[in-house]
Parts: sequence; structure tokens; C-alpha cells
Amino acid sequence: MAAEWTSLPLEDCMEAIIDYRGKTPEKTTFGVPLITAKVIKGGRIEPTGEFIAESDYDAWMRRGMPKRGDVVMTTEAPLGEIAQLDGSRIALAQRVITLRGKPNILDNSFLKFLMQSAEVQEELRSRATGTTVLGIRQSELRKVSLTLPPLAEQKRIAEVLGALDDKIELNRRMNATLEATARALFQSWFVDFDPVRAKLDGRQPSGMDADTAALFPDSFEESELGHIPKGWNVKAVGEVVDCVGGGTPSTGELKYWEGGTLHWTTPKDFSSLQAPILLNTDRKLTDAGLAKISSGLLPSGTLLMSSRAPVGYLAISAIPVAINQGFIAMKCNASASNYFMLNWCQSNMAEIEGRATGTTFAEISKQNFRPIPMLLPSKELMAAFSVRVATLYARITANLRESQTLASLRDTLLPKLLSGEISLKEAA
Repeated sequence: MAAEWTSLPLEDCMEAIIDYRGKTPEKTTFGVPLITAKVIKGGRIEPTGEFIAESDYDAWMRRGMPKRGDVVMTTEAPLGEIAQLDGSRIALAQRVITLRGKPNILDNSFLKFLMQSAEVQEELRSRATGTTVLGIRQSELRKVSLTLPPLAEQKRIAEVLGALDDKIELNRRMNATLEATARALFQSWFVDFDPVRAKLDGRQPSGMDADTAALFPDSFEESELGHIPKGWNVKAVGEVVDCVGGGTPSTGELKYWEGGTLHWTTPKDFSSLQAPILLNTDRKLTDAGLAKISSGLLPSGTLLMSSRAPVGYLAISAIPVAINQGFIAMKCNASASNYFMLNWCQSNMAEIEGRATGTTFAEISKQNFRPIPMLLPSKELMAAFSVRVATLYARITANLRESQTLASLRDTLLPKLLSGEISLKEAA
């Protein structure tokens, strides 16, 4: 550590600590977005579906108003998730604490990265209490030691690390747009039947060439699903794609896990996905472990859907992968591609969830999933759709891989910069 760096307890670096624990606001369906612990993930605040009434805002926020640049931290369930506020009007829920550095001592952007560092995270855990859920009291949080370079250097470090975060965020937004484009195309072609309706009215379907337009019929017919494009078929999911499950080799048998290189996934891996593509898994299996799973190693391109805890996480695996018992894996084909099935599942999730059973938690079995009726276009139209959206998902995958590389670089630089092990010049 450089000689001019100092170490101070957190409370000596703070202009404000705003703590809303011990209170629960009355929630509404619209109003001011309520930032809860569950939407602070991976350094960012995800969209929230919870709000408080505008009329309650001033009274609720009387302990202190958040400002642009403030750092928010979850104090339990989970402990230690960090993000920075962008100045949007928000309300803070319990289990979220706001930190604001003293202007002449601690840069808030540097604080965000500092709180994410392994050293600070470890101290948070060491000062936490609880058996079922770890949580930290404000009195203990105030004692956490922060190592600070001079303010100008803090800002330069935050700028270097922030540039990586900015690019990762840009990729996330690009992927959200690309995925929305694919969903909109599926909705138009296979739910709203826009091209068929256009031809029925004597119009040329918009947004497509003549060869693609010729693949759509110009009339409807009756089916068990109601009016459908003429010549299209209604089939059960299980007749169209091969649906398989997975398993978990004994976790007490080291030979199944130790030194494993084969990807094995659980729904937990899906909870942090920012796009429906699986690039990696938290745990790996050995060949001996894989032999204990009847479905074996599923090929790249397999569509995975969590069948419980919760129902409905979806992703196409970009890697060969084995699955645990919390999934239904769909081996797709020319009749229904993985891109088509991904969008079909997203569009029909209410139907899928409605067929789930269970008292402790909902679960949809393969037996209940396979009979769900689905509408299929011709193989030629299926191929045309798949080719068109394949470029979108290829770009999504490339952006995810780039973000993975950038995150790895950031996480490598973070402790080295924060400890002074490498200089800013070396980092650049």
C-alpha cells in the first residue's frame, strides 16, 4: 500500500448513513419505485415491481433523502450487495442502507467499488450475526475499516473501473433491445398473425420480402386453440420436442465433483442471468458424476426451463451441460427450433405456471408439461423465423461473452488497484 494511503473506520468517512431498517412501507401498484434488497444485484439495481404512494413519500423518507451517487448496500437477505444511485426518484425499503462519503475524504464512486472488494465483503461477513440469515447492525457497519488513497487517486481508480462497468451496462441494454426485437417478431408472426391478416385483407405483409411473405397462408381455420392460420398444426409439446429431466449426484461423494470439468447447472445459476443464454455454471462434474445423471451431457443449443423454485427460468445453453432435477430440458429440432421454443415458452408462461402443482412450492412435472397444446407453422416458416432471430441471439451471446471478459478484468483489477499493488498507469 502506498505511504499516503490511510485506513479509517467507515463512520469517519461518511457524510450520511441513511438506515430504514425496522420499518415496512405500505406498498401500492404504482407511484415511487421502492428499492428493496432483492433488486440490488451484481452492482446494479434491477427494475422493481413495488411502489409506494407519492403522497407517502416525504413521510416515509424522513430519515434522509437519497442523492445521485449515493451507494446503497443490502444489510441482510442477502448481505453486502452494492449499487449506486443514478438520481432517479426512489424510495428505500428495509434491509437497505444508504452511504454517502464525506466530499473531501471519500469519492462515492470509489466507495461503490471499495464496498464490493473481497476485503470489505469479508469484514462485513465477520461482523454479521444470525444463523438462518446473516445481517449486520449499523453499529458494526460503522466499524468496518476502509483503506483510502488520496481523493484524486480515488476518482481515477473509480474512472478506470467505472469504464468497464459502463461497457457491461451498455451490453446489457443492447441485449435487452435485441431480445425484445426477437419477442416482438414472434408475437407478430405466431400470436397476432399479422402477416396472415395482412394477406387476408389483400395487403403485403410489412417488414419482409416476397419469399418470406409467401410462406404465410391468407386465411384462417378452426382448431382446438380457436382461429389459427390455415394449414398450421396443433400438437402437444411432447410430440414436438424431447423433454428430459436431470439429477444430482451425491454431494458427499468427492469422486463426482472434485476436479470436475463438465458443466452442471441448477436454477440458482439462472437467477442472475441478464439474457436467456447460459455460458457457465457454478459447479462442475467429473465423468463419474455425469454417469449418475440419466439425461447425461446435453448438447449446446438445448433449451432449459426451471420446473420449480421457481417455475419459468429460461435459457438456451451455449455449452454442453448436465442439469439437476429442477429443470425440464427441451431437445429441439427442425419442427420447433430452440429459438421458437424459447419464445413460445415466454409467451405461454401463464399456461405453464397454471399446470404446476405443489403445496410447499409450485412445480411443473414433465407429465404436466408435455400435453400442453402448441401451434406450429410449416417447417419452411419455422426455418425462416429461426434464421432471422439467430443473428439476434448470436449478438446477444457475443455481448454476454464480452461482458464476462470485462467483468473478469474488473474483478482482477479491483483488489490490485484498491491495495495499491498496481498503479493506475499499469492498469491502463
